[in-house]
Amino acid sequence: MRRRTIGILGGMGPLATAEFYRQIVLRTPARRDHEHLHVIVDADPSIPDRTAALLGDGPDPSPHLVAAARRLEAAGADFLVIPCNTAHAFLPAVRAAVAIPVLDMIAEVAAVAARRFPVGTTVGVLATEGTIVARLYHRAFAPYDVRVIVPTAPAQRRVTRVIEAVKSGRLDDELRSEVSAVCELLVELGAEALVFACTELSVLMDGISVPVHTIDAFRVLADATIEVALGERPLPQLAETPLPG
Repeated sequence: MRRRTIGILGGMGPLATAEFYRQIVLRTPARRDHEHLHVIVDADPSIPDRTAALLGDGPDPSPHLVAAARRLEAAGADFLVIPCNTAHAFLPAVRAAVAIPVLDMIAEVAAVAARRFPVGTTVGVLATEGTIVARLYHRAFAPYDVRVIVPTAPAQRRVTRVIEAVKSGRLDDELRSEVSAVCELLVELGAEALVFACTELSVLMDGISVPVHTIDAFRVLADATIEVALGERPLPQLAETPLPG
C-alpha cells in the first residue's frame, strides 16, 4: 500500500510544531529510519495571531494559512494537518485553497470522545480564548450529545498566561500547577472528562494529573495523521473547488 506524504502547516507556535513532529516519529510503528513517514513541515511564525483575529483585535490569518498550505501542496504533500486548534476556525478557507485534503483536528477529537464517553457526558475544554469564542468544540461535540463547559473568566486568563509562557519557551512545573488548578476547577464545575485543546497545553500535559479521563487533541491528530499516511484509513473528502490564484 502506498504511503502518503504528510504536510504539517505549523509555526503556531514553533515549539508545538516541533513537538507534533516528534509525536509523529514516536507514535509511528517503525523499527528503522526508512520505516518512518515522509513529512514536510512549513513552520511560519509570522502567521497573524488566530485568537486576536477572532476577537476582532488583529488581521485575518487566512491569507497566510492559505499561502503555507499551497507551499506544502507544491512541495509534494498528499494531505495537510494543522497542529493548532484555534487555526481550525479558518479551516474552510484553507481547504478551499488547495487540491489536497486537510484533516480536521476538532472533528477527530469529537469522534474519539464519542467513542470513549457515554452520551450526555460533560467535557471540560482547555483552549485559547479564540477557540472558545469560535465555539469550535461546542459545535463539534453537539452531534454526539456531549456537553461542553469552559473555564470561568478568571481561570481562562490563567490558561492564556500559561499558553503565552509556553510560546515564550517556558516548560516548568509552575505552569503545570496552573493548568492542574484549572483542571480541578472544571471538575468542580461538573466536568466528567477534559480535553486539552491547545497545542501549547499539550506540550505541558505530561506530568499533569487530574481525577478524570483526558483527551489530548495534539495526540489525537498525530494518531489520525499516521493512520492516513500509512493508508490505514482513507483521505478526507476534498473541498469542492480550489480558490483561484
